Amino acid sequence: MNKIFEEAKIGPLTLRNRTIRSAAFESMCPNHEPSQMLYDYHTSVARGGVGMTTIAYAAVTESGLSFDRQLVMRPEIIPGLRRLTDGIHEEGAAAGIQLGHCGNMSHKEICGCMPVGACTGFNLYSPTLVRGLRADELPPLAKKFGDAVNLAREAGFDSVEIHCGHGYLIDQFLNPYFNHRKDEYGGSLENRMRFMTMCIEEVMKAAKDDMAVVVKMNMRDGLKNPGTKFEESIEIARHLQSLGVHAIVLSGGLVSATPMYVMRGEMPIKTMTHYMDKLWLKYGVRACGKMMVPTVPYSEAFFLEDALKFREALPDMKFIYVGGLVAGDKINEVLSHGFEAVQMARSLLNEPDFVNKLRENEHYRCGCNHSNYCIGRMYSVEMACHQHLNEPLPKSLIKEIERIEREQKV
Repeated sequence: MNKIFEEAKIGPLTLRNRTIRSAAFESMCPNHEPSQMLYDYHTSVARGGVGMTTIAYAAVTESGLSFDRQLVMRPEIIPGLRRLTDGIHEEGAAAGIQLGHCGNMSHKEICGCMPVGACTGFNLYSPTLVRGLRADELPPLAKKFGDAVNLAREAGFDSVEIHCGHGYLIDQFLNPYFNHRKDEYGGSLENRMRFMTMCIEEVMKAAKDDMAVVVKMNMRDGLKNPGTKFEESIEIARHLQSLGVHAIVLSGGLVSATPMYVMRGEMPIKTMTHYMDKLWLKYGVRACGKMMVPTVPYSEAFFLEDALKFREALPDMKFIYVGGLVAGDKINEVLSHGFEAVQMARSLLNEPDFVNKLRENEHYRCGCNHSNYCIGRMYSVEMACHQHLNEPLPKSLIKEIERIEREQKV
């Protein structure tokens, strides 16, 4: 039975079907504001039949920026966002926006200050020194999440997704891999959840009864010696349920330590460095990229085994599945396990009308072959699928794409 085109209910929001464009970073916001390219992409996905499309990773404050082509929520961009949500709604889809703070995953050149995190230290990702946040800074920072929800409502969004995973700021408090604090925000899981609790309480207060609230969180961090244990992750989900969130997106991995655990497959290093403009970074990544970003094998629905354990542990919570969905048969299988909806990114970058094609043929499989070219280039220029580029690619990148796709099929 085809479950894809049943309605999905997330808090006060009803979606026309159970598909959501996940909040994968588009890198389409120069000057930290929405662009025509962002409008064209998300309206094309809405036109392609998706239930909701999610604008990715808008920072709740400037200190939360990790990229120079990323949104930062502020009153000046509301008209541009309103135009975007109007366009999405005209195509029949709901509009969501992911809100977060990157914590230590930044640099002064991008965020305008020394990056902040759960603890003082040095971040090799940027690379940069990081200042640990003082306890008195946390309540006003949590309030920024509530302020961002109010701005999202003003901009016409139906839903907000709060990023509590992937090693960004909230996860830096949750995860003892990052959190070595000795105060009331460190140590026990109860203490490590305090900042998340403050943020979600501000979000729920701002969301009132007319906005859906979704939270993205980690099940596992992908480390051999995990920071957050799996059983603790289930307790985090249980606590989020008690705070009243409407749905949880079950993800995993740390972008600073286990990035391909998040996305799976091989990072195309030649592609990634081809688009970099800083020579020291370009040659450094070429030399050490394979070691810095190890391959994690891809498989369809790669998070499903863990997600089913959450589904069993919290039978009354609405969960949204994300990870490795490219075909109608597997999407229906996932939905048959009781997930409220599924999220997809690469499928809808490869074919923005993927959902409409599933309506025509429930067994349809999109044309994504998992070369991860789109991921390799998104750190420097906009995310794009190599199958739909207007410009020709260098032979070295074509060979890399062909090799990765060939090995992926094997």
